[in-house]
Amino acid sequence: MASMLGLAQGTIRGGVPSTRISVYKVCWSTGCFDENILVAFDDAILDGVDILSVSLGFDSADNSNHFKDAISIGAFHAMRDGVLTVVAGGNLGPHPVSLHNLAPWTIVVGASTIDRKFITKVKLGDNTTYEGVSLNTFDLAETLYPIIFGGDASKTIVDVFRRKSR
Repeated sequence: MASMLGLAQGTIRGGVPSTRISVYKVCWSTGCFDENILVAFDDAILDGVDILSVSLGFDSADNSNHFKDAISIGAFHAMRDGVLTVVAGGNLGPHPVSLHNLAPWTIVVGASTIDRKFITKVKLGDNTTYEGVSLNTFDLAETLYPIIFGGDASKTIVDVFRRKSR
């Protein structure tokens, strides 16, 4: 049985008990650079991984030029060494040419929605309650918080917690 904090309970299928996971960092605060991507592919191949799961995709005018795309090149090297590469389809769809990572030697996976809804209630200061879908895993304990502009969230949250800690 698997769940996230008691939500979405179900059975996991397809996992292997002896599976080990290796993670290779390729993106930094300054971006995701081709040389880092290619080094991560090489390191993973040398480490003897069986499958690479690459959750990267870049918006490119020509994402089908496999000779200039680091993910395509790295996946080709992996395939040559017997390592399967599974790549992210991208997040711009569903529109024509919205897929990324089109190399024929990869498996392209697109995300979907889940078959569950996590209902959260929001109570306003005037006692009006709204219900909506969320992934809220914490109890607000009847504490009211101000409605704010999302761009101010980090500043506002810090101010709210400072006031509560006094």
